[in-house]
Amino acid sequence: MDNVRLLLFMALAFIGMLIYQAWQQDYGPGTQIAAPQPVQPSTVFGETPDAPQRADIDSAMPNLPGETTPTAAANARLIEVRTDTLDLAIDTRGGTIVDARLIQYPVAVNQPDVKYRLLSQRPSDYFIAQSGLLGADKERTPTHEALFTAAAERYELAEGENELSVDLHWQSEDGVNVIKRYTFRRGTHAVQLEHLVTNNSNSPWIGREYRQLQRGEPADSGNAFMYTYTGGAIYSQEDKYQKYDFEDLGAGKLDRDVIDGWIAMIQHYFLAAIVPPRAEQQHFYGKRLANGRAVIGAYTPAKRIDPGNSGDFTGVLFLGPKLQAELEQLAQGLDLTVDYGWLVFIAKPMYWVLEQIYALVHNWGWTIIIFTILIKLAFFKLSETSYRSMANMRKLTPRIQALKDRYGDDKQRMQQAMMEMYKTEKINPLGGCLPMLVQIPFFIALYWVLLESVELRQAPWILWIDDLSIKDPYFVLPLIMGVSMFVQQKLNPPPPDPMQAKILMFLPVVFTVMFAFFPSGLVLYWVVNNLLSIAQQWVITKRIEEGAKA
Repeated sequence: MDNVRLLLFMALAFIGMLIYQAWQQDYGPGTQIAAPQPVQPSTVFGETPDAPQRADIDSAMPNLPGETTPTAAANARLIEVRTDTLDLAIDTRGGTIVDARLIQYPVAVNQPDVKYRLLSQRPSDYFIAQSGLLGADKERTPTHEALFTAAAERYELAEGENELSVDLHWQSEDGVNVIKRYTFRRGTHAVQLEHLVTNNSNSPWIGREYRQLQRGEPADSGNAFMYTYTGGAIYSQEDKYQKYDFEDLGAGKLDRDVIDGWIAMIQHYFLAAIVPPRAEQQHFYGKRLANGRAVIGAYTPAKRIDPGNSGDFTGVLFLGPKLQAELEQLAQGLDLTVDYGWLVFIAKPMYWVLEQIYALVHNWGWTIIIFTILIKLAFFKLSETSYRSMANMRKLTPRIQALKDRYGDDKQRMQQAMMEMYKTEKINPLGGCLPMLVQIPFFIALYWVLLESVELRQAPWILWIDDLSIKDPYFVLPLIMGVSMFVQQKLNPPPPDPMQAKILMFLPVVFTVMFAFFPSGLVLYWVVNNLLSIAQQWVITKRIEEGAKA
């Protein structure tokens, strides 16, 4: 009976978590569908943001750019940029990054030469990174609709070089020169983006810089057992990490000034983030375009550059995987995009321990097995208490059956007699459940660690398991897990209630089906945990039964 309650508690806790995720996705705070905001018609590349009316920057009020002229569209071309981590396409129209492939991350194990595509102009996964300058005089401030020029059509980080700069040039009729410079460095997915403004005109230049990520809403975010968030996220010193989904952005709920923060569009394993310079105020905004796509962006305060002088706007654009060490170095709180949910205080230490083990064994499958053994050792005493309680309950099985025969359908009198027996034998009927329930948060935290950690993506173990982040293709591990659950049941006292007995027999089937869709790394953890539990429970039960005979 204790085991039935334990399994039901675990199933209820986990299913409750999945239901909560689905509820938050559809009906959670800030996700109500809002009426589309009226916007100016735009081209496929979207719009620039409107700035608020502020007295100190009225002279740099941005205007929405007009539609691109046919001439500008015809003259635009793509610049190819390749480093050791990124393979990009930059459109000379606006200097927009319209395609980004991650060289170190194939789309699948069996397609090593096809690299994962993070940014794309394909309608099915539209996602681009835009930037530009805004001002009262749009003829002097190139937006992402302006036509730039470049010295070459292809740039590549050569062997032995650690840095590559790509300059895009624009000039106004009155002599304002703008260089949009992308600087790439070896070994990182972070790209420095600068706008260098030289005012060779006869009048002051006043403008601001904006950067924004534009994305189409994905059709889905995985199956019911592997839901992952796709949408906007920001970080601020006041409110820390916050998510803004597509409906939030479309409703204009993101509209605030932030210092020392960042904005991002995140998805499972990967993200694009805009990181402004430290201690510089930025205005974060979100919106929905007329074409239905969402935008999350940031713009700076206005800057004045007098004739004959120069000025610059700078910051970092990150396009890559959710590698926590790299993200932590780039900006405070950026590693929180590896979203462990409300159990982050458990999941973070778990991830650290896993990293340390992996550094020794260099295989994530064996890392999970060793970690499971360590977890089992950490909870050894709790598990021992639980199994002793179950073994003692098992000794009472004949007496419980006798009570059932004596009282028949009188469940109230039977329960009273059972409680008296428990009291006489000094057995706590919940003693087997409570120690095991303590372990449930650790299981859920590990679920998030294994689901969110990009290190497990396409990580092999042995034999047919060549990717621990996806389900077992042959369902071998889930079947082993189901058999191990059945064996555990046989070591536990059978419940006196026939209905509970039927539920108990059916639970391994339910869990096997459910775990068939889980990442194989998580199923591996559960299989090893079950096998260790069976061994521990069998030894304890044997000792108690032998002691009773003596």
